Amino acid sequence: MTWLRSVLFHGFFFSWLTFLLVSFWVFLPFPRDVIKYALRVWSRVLVGAMRILGGMKVTFIGREKLPKGPVLVASKHQSIYDTFIFYLLLDEPQYVLKKELTQIPFWGWYAKKCQHIAVDRNAGAKALKEMVVQCVDRLKHGRQVIIFPEGTRTAPGVTHRYHPGVAAIYQQLPDDAVVMPVALNSGSYWGRREFEIQPGTITLEFLEPIEPGMDRKAFMKILEQRIEAATGKLLESAVQETGKKPVITP
Repeated sequence: MTWLRSVLFHGFFFSWLTFLLVSFWVFLPFPRDVIKYALRVWSRVLVGAMRILGGMKVTFIGREKLPKGPVLVASKHQSIYDTFIFYLLLDEPQYVLKKELTQIPFWGWYAKKCQHIAVDRNAGAKALKEMVVQCVDRLKHGRQVIIFPEGTRTAPGVTHRYHPGVAAIYQQLPDDAVVMPVALNSGSYWGRREFEIQPGTITLEFLEPIEPGMDRKAFMKILEQRIEAATGKLLESAVQETGKKPVITP
């Protein structure tokens, strides 16, 4: 049954993704809010397909902790799910993503239109400086910036080094902005480079926000501790639900 669900869901996912790539160009001449709304509808349909075809429900914890206005969302990253779900959770989502994604035909146009923040990971300190400037600019305009501190998707139970970019942004946060750590267990159900999906409930949890004013080292320590501790608990619940234990653990 799981194999059949996987076939049906991935068939729909790639068809739906193709529809996005070849049709959303019609929104490019319009204001950014138009394509943002279209991507929100696209994401909502995909979440419905996750539930109906894949048996994957979604739930959110701690949304009441999410303030209005500028927020730097620092999230764990385990699945493709994480790259679109914030369209349904935030008013003005702005993803920090690798520059290579903006070079994908069609998708690159949409990412630029949405004013997502592309990072050239081969450009060193220059890329870091440019990313910080763009992120702070988005925050000053009242938007929510989503960054994955580990810089890539990780398998459930795996922790990579947290990159310093998130601390560089934190040190220049506008006075009315906070950092919102996010934990999740999406990789236990829709894993990276895995065809077989697992029915169950994907949980995304907003943790206690971190106010401006801490020094870099203290901020990085509390950010990682909060995200990894909460993610570990969500992983435990996913293991109980799916019976699928992580292959690699910290």
